[in-house]
Amino acid sequence: MRKSRCSARSPYDFQVELDAVDWKILDLLQQDGRMSYTALGRVVSLSAPAVTERVRRLEALGVITGFVAVVSPARLGLPIESIVRVRVRSLDTPRFRSHVLALPQIRDADHVTGDDCWLLRVVCRSMVELEELVEVMQRYGDTTTSLVFSSHVRNRPVEAALFD
Repeated sequence: MRKSRCSARSPYDFQVELDAVDWKILDLLQQDGRMSYTALGRVVSLSAPAVTERVRRLEALGVITGFVAVVSPARLGLPIESIVRVRVRSLDTPRFRSHVLALPQIRDADHVTGDDCWLLRVVCRSMVELEELVEVMQRYGDTTTSLVFSSHVRNRPVEAALFD
């Protein structure tokens, strides 16, 4: 049975050892988070209660952090998607976090190193709404906005091969 180790990235994290069955369960759930424990058990050759116990253990260890529905903003009337890089002035960071990051148009917000401080993925109903949103962000620093034409990789599953 092959085991792999996930390395800790901060002093608050710890290493979790996963066997091949754990990785297969993770692979299947990343493809279909609604897959029943019975169906998972059939694929990995375990009983539903054994799979349930493994999934609960993976949740307790913080490996599985949740199950979500993936929603299409465009189908809901939010066809404009952009990436906004923001260089926030240091004194404005607390206000930026509380005012901008709370806006419903912000889908993802990554605090990053480099020339910019924040990398935001934003969805809007129109270019006018995007312009207004960027103007709000500019109160806290400089922005660079890129429209997303298409996304070729999103939410790629974490695979055991990363740890080989």
